[in-house]
Amino acid sequence: MDITVQELKERLDKGEKVNLIDVREPHEYEEDNLGGELIPLGDLPHRIDELEDRQNDELIMQCRSGARSARAQQYLEQNGFTNVRNLTGGILAYRELERKA
Repeated sequence: MDITVQELKERLDKGEKVNLIDVREPHEYEEDNLGGELIPLGDLPHRIDELEDRQNDELIMQCRSGARSARAQQYLEQNGFTNVRNLTGGILAYRELERKA
C-alpha cells in the first residue's frame, strides 16, 4: 500500500511519530532528507534484523522518486512485514509539495 506525500506531510506537521525508512545512498541523504532512518536499499538484506521488532508496525519506505522504496517495500513484505508503505514520488514529490505550499 502506498502513502502520498500529502498524507505524510500532514502527519509530520502534526508531530506524529512515523517509522520513515530512507533507502537512498548516504550521499543523497546528506544532501537532503526528511529525517528518516537511513538504510540504503543495498544494505537492507543485511540490516533487516534492525527492523524485526517493527515487523507489524507501519513502515514508510522513502527514496528519491519512489522506485527504490517500492523495491524495499516488496522485499520487506516477502520477509513477513505486514504494514509497509511506499512514499509515492519520493523526496522529489515531497519537496515539490512544499514549494507549492
